[in-house]
Amino acid sequence: MSVLRAGFAPLVLLLSLPFSGVAAAQAQQTPPAPAAGHAASGQPLNVLVVDTRTLRDKSKAANMVSEQLKKKGADYEKEMRRQEQPLQQEGEALQRQASSLSPETLNQKKRDFERKLREYDRAVQAKRQALQRADAEASEKIEAVILDIISDIVKERKVDLVFPRAQLVVFSPAFDVTDEVLQKLNERLPSLTVDIVEQPVATNEATTQPASAAAQPAAPKKKEKK
Repeated sequence: MSVLRAGFAPLVLLLSLPFSGVAAAQAQQTPPAPAAGHAASGQPLNVLVVDTRTLRDKSKAANMVSEQLKKKGADYEKEMRRQEQPLQQEGEALQRQASSLSPETLNQKKRDFERKLREYDRAVQAKRQALQRADAEASEKIEAVILDIISDIVKERKVDLVFPRAQLVVFSPAFDVTDEVLQKLNERLPSLTVDIVEQPVATNEATTQPASAAAQPAAPKKKEKK
């Protein structure tokens, strides 16, 4: 009787995440329509351009967040691989013993093993979600500072429109204030520590089956004695 699918496929998921919230949050914005007042009067619009990708890749805070997430992700992955090894050994042992165990004993061992797999899967998911939450929270903090800086520039220079660089094909470098925003960002937010907290993953034990056990063939039903 086969208990496990061929080969105990590694259950560890990719846990390390690149810090990418700032660009993702702003790159999807649609450029606003030209201001009606200036268009009607014939006055030229005062326009600025900001490269959010550069702010993400080069700002001190974003780089610091990225390094923290990568390090924590690597730590998580090592931890889960240590937990995976005994599970793999237990699964292989159960497969070898399947033919020599009574149906009742085999079914009980299978249930115990599948419970351990579910716990393992939930631990992996909790760690992955902790990294995602930390990434999102850090992104919001950095984006808030960026928007404050841009708002200050808009007020000081009476700017009509600010476009993200990713949505423009051609523009004059004179409109680009990315370096200025980056300098101010590094001054206001020179560092940022992320708070990575694991939270329990809610599951329904009655219906939830681990991905690693989903492909396992079900044990044959015992025939009822007449």
